[in-house]
Amino acid sequence: MPRTRLLRGMALASSLALTAVAVPASVAAAAAGPATSAARGHAADPQDAALDFDSAAYTTITVTVDGRPLDVRWYQQICYVANPVAAAARQPGGPGGGTTTITDTACGYQSMNVFVPESAFGDQRTPVYFAVNNSGWKASYLRASVTAGTSYNSSTSNVGAALKAGYVFVDVANRSRGLVGADGTSPGKAPAAVVDAKAAVRYLRLNDAAMPGSAERIVINGTSGGGALVSILGASGNSAEYAPYLAAIGAAGIDAKGRSTLRDDVFAVNAYCPITDLGNADVAYEWLYNVLATRDATGSNPSPEAAEEIAAKFAAYEKSLGLRNPDGSRLTAATMLDTIEKEVISSAETYLAADPAHTIPSLGGTFQITSQGTTKSYVNDWIDVDTATGTVRSVDMTKYLAFVATQATLKTTPAFDAVGVDGNTTSGTETDLFGPPSQKYLNYTEYSWNHNDVAGDGSGLDDTGLTWKQYTSKKGTIVDDQTHLINPMDFVGTGADTAPNWYVRHGTRDRDTALTVSVNLDRALAADKQVKDLNYQLAWNQPHAGNYDVPEAMAWIAQAVRKAGDPLTSRPGDRG
Repeated sequence: MPRTRLLRGMALASSLALTAVAVPASVAAAAAGPATSAARGHAADPQDAALDFDSAAYTTITVTVDGRPLDVRWYQQICYVANPVAAAARQPGGPGGGTTTITDTACGYQSMNVFVPESAFGDQRTPVYFAVNNSGWKASYLRASVTAGTSYNSSTSNVGAALKAGYVFVDVANRSRGLVGADGTSPGKAPAAVVDAKAAVRYLRLNDAAMPGSAERIVINGTSGGGALVSILGASGNSAEYAPYLAAIGAAGIDAKGRSTLRDDVFAVNAYCPITDLGNADVAYEWLYNVLATRDATGSNPSPEAAEEIAAKFAAYEKSLGLRNPDGSRLTAATMLDTIEKEVISSAETYLAADPAHTIPSLGGTFQITSQGTTKSYVNDWIDVDTATGTVRSVDMTKYLAFVATQATLKTTPAFDAVGVDGNTTSGTETDLFGPPSQKYLNYTEYSWNHNDVAGDGSGLDDTGLTWKQYTSKKGTIVDDQTHLINPMDFVGTGADTAPNWYVRHGTRDRDTALTVSVNLDRALAADKQVKDLNYQLAWNQPHAGNYDVPEAMAWIAQAVRKAGDPLTSRPGDRG
């Protein structure tokens, strides 16, 4: 890594570090007896000792999975860092867009709930199903996906399926955008979510010998912003670029000199509709929905000049990635539509082959789509299927993209970095993920920076007198480091220890992020020799959602685990 990047990263970590609060009871003292960290050959230090796992500190609850009772040990509210960042009691996100009150202000955004099904009580080999619960890159307060008395169907619930399979289920909270600190600042700025997720992995590795499950078989699951989070977590394993941030929050395995003594790579990634590569997401979105005039055709082009200007950067960006399709052809702006068409065809044919009961409307027929309890009909004017052979004759890409943009209205222009542009101060886009904790938001893309016209917000040419290129060339600028540290595309195929197993799904009806984003991620992963099992697909007729294919995803996880062998006999560093 370039020295300039590392030094700037250290400065950013410092700017994002807030005063540590009183350490919660869950990390206040080491467990009695021999230090578990030392028993694993990890050099014990007071901070890591304070993060030792207490195997007796659980509550037994009973749930029902597929009609059968199941006892589960619940280890509650484990703070996975030694120096958590304090949060305000009142947080955004209440009913009607109001606020909500949290009970754990000390570590509620840097904790985990661990659920151990009875079949795994003494099992050191079973996988750890590590679930993040972010949407739109927003901060995720600790939740409990497993609750006493609840009934789960393992064919539709990933929680129930994981428990039935005997996996340790872990809910992981993390800081991110929207979080209000106890001091009124915003301590969830990028890359806080990634840093916290890495810290949670490190906690599991530190306590691997004491906890049920194997830290060598961590399977990370997330949807939307969570899908993006698990993508960067899976791509950036053991990267030294995060060390200053990990040190600031007291993550396990960072010694007094800031060196890592533990790993934070993972075994497998299960990502749905990842909203990732945010620095280029607006460019991808405008290109996809303007190259065939989709915005115009669906009446969703209120800013045509802006859309055209942003979209014009896609060709150069795509070329810069240097990606190839499975047949060896270059993936460029010129070939992207054909590539997406092939992925849509593959999706439809896979869907038809999976079950004789599966059908796709004939041309002129109707799709019945239910959203938020309302079912609407949409004419199929874009895909022609041979029902006898279960194959696709043709796809009209112009009409297909119009269909996607009709069943769910397209986002604004810009789609992901809109705050401050054209006087917009109320947009819910990801602009507030960036900038220092003291600043409400900071534009993180060239177009939005140069077109910010909200006086006094501290962002853009209007307030700084600097164009985007001038601003990002300054030594003290952090925003480009922030976009880098949450972008898996910057780590796949590099010196980072990228996860060897990937299962990525992106719905064919998903209009929340451009289909090009997941296609690019897939092609990059395919070129990384560390990746052994890559299962990517556009999920037929699915919107922006996740965990809709539980049996298929869980079967893939089980297969990957079987192929990897016994984690207790694996060589150190052998990740499958």
